[in-house]
Amino acid sequence: MHLPAQSYATAPRRHAGVLLRLLDIAVIAVAAFFALRLEATAAQPGYDNALIAFALLASIFVFPLFGLYHISRGRIIWRCVCAPVLAWTITLALALLVAIILLDPYRPAGDWYLRWMLFTGAGLVASRLMERGLSARREEQGARTRAVAIVGSGAHCRHLLRKVESTPNSIYSVSTIFDTGSETAPAVGVVPAFRDRAGFADFVRRYQVEELWLALPLSEESTILQFIELFRNDLVNIRFIPDVSGLALFEGEMIDLDGTSAINLVGSPLSSDALWAKDIFDRVFALFVLIALSPLLLMIALAVKLSSSGPALFTQRRKGANGKVFNIYKFRSMRVHETTHGVVKQATRGDPRITRVGAFLRRTSLDELPQFLNVLRGEMSVVGPRPHAIEHDTLYQNIVDGYIHRYRIKPGITGWAQVNGFRGETDRVEKMRGRVEHDLYYLSNWSFWLDMHIVVATVFKGLVHRNAY
Repeated sequence: MHLPAQSYATAPRRHAGVLLRLLDIAVIAVAAFFALRLEATAAQPGYDNALIAFALLASIFVFPLFGLYHISRGRIIWRCVCAPVLAWTITLALALLVAIILLDPYRPAGDWYLRWMLFTGAGLVASRLMERGLSARREEQGARTRAVAIVGSGAHCRHLLRKVESTPNSIYSVSTIFDTGSETAPAVGVVPAFRDRAGFADFVRRYQVEELWLALPLSEESTILQFIELFRNDLVNIRFIPDVSGLALFEGEMIDLDGTSAINLVGSPLSSDALWAKDIFDRVFALFVLIALSPLLLMIALAVKLSSSGPALFTQRRKGANGKVFNIYKFRSMRVHETTHGVVKQATRGDPRITRVGAFLRRTSLDELPQFLNVLRGEMSVVGPRPHAIEHDTLYQNIVDGYIHRYRIKPGITGWAQVNGFRGETDRVEKMRGRVEHDLYYLSNWSFWLDMHIVVATVFKGLVHRNAY
């Protein structure tokens, strides 16, 4: 559950994010204009303009991945200097890569390209330092700490207290707690705690506490009404932060539905913006991999064809995001054999169906490389829960709790479960439970940096594994 602090002044923050996006586009374009004006000759002006267009387009997708439009009071050096420079460097590199591929034999003039890079980097840093200065001035003029009283008990109340205490420069400060738990329950924090309503109300009035947060389960309607009645004649902001931990599969996030607030109980844990950014990264990454590894892919395809009769690629129907079925691609690692409809026999150690080339491909995970075609087609992601055979989905979704929720997002070539050892044959239900637990952890804790961690971990320790056969 997100704190009210995250929705406080939501509209101004949203407007600030939009203005920053427009300012970034202006900085990139203006810096390119001046860099070109300083160039003595422009040998390929049309191609230079295409490179600028590619960079503007790439910035729309790359900049949000580095949190450049997430308004925050902390980590000034990272947010104002490091993140913009790093995001711009990656943006420019991607734009140059696309330009070289599509506009061959185009190569930008080194002088103007370097000037453009420096001018834009300096402009991005300056714009964020200016935004930070204006924000600090607004905070000095109007912002002050708001005293908060929390009504609740248990883990949800402690979670709220930790959130406020750990948020850098939070505008909220917890002054007191009314503990609704049992008399023998341990105190929920170090701030003053009350169990009698009269003493609690007297404290709130005496110290002019401005906010009252009701951190209670939905079943505590009578308690909620009692505290609303208790402060009916006081100018205290009363906010309800329901405890939905017993109902929500993932963290009960507050979302906006066309102006109507709602709490996610069962739904995709990733926002539409996160899914959009993840999809853009997936397709760019897949395109780069397919181009870079194209000689290797051709060599593997030839080796598969020469090792046994049959096609180089093997396809199988799998479920994707929201249960949509697609054909997954792999290099064929087994001899062509008869299959029983509706029955999938997993590969086992020493399986006679596996060819010598196929054994090497499976052991090194090179048989999975064609799945980057699935990523490019939008059917899979680089990182996500691994897709299983449809027959296994039917079996395990009634045995393993939460199994079906793996398909809230696109399945991945690699995933959190795979880099933690849960790969290969699932001959016991316990193995599948462990895999699903890791997949659900990934969904609950997704971030761009977690994806990068998984990609790096896959390269260094996930390609070859004892369970890959």
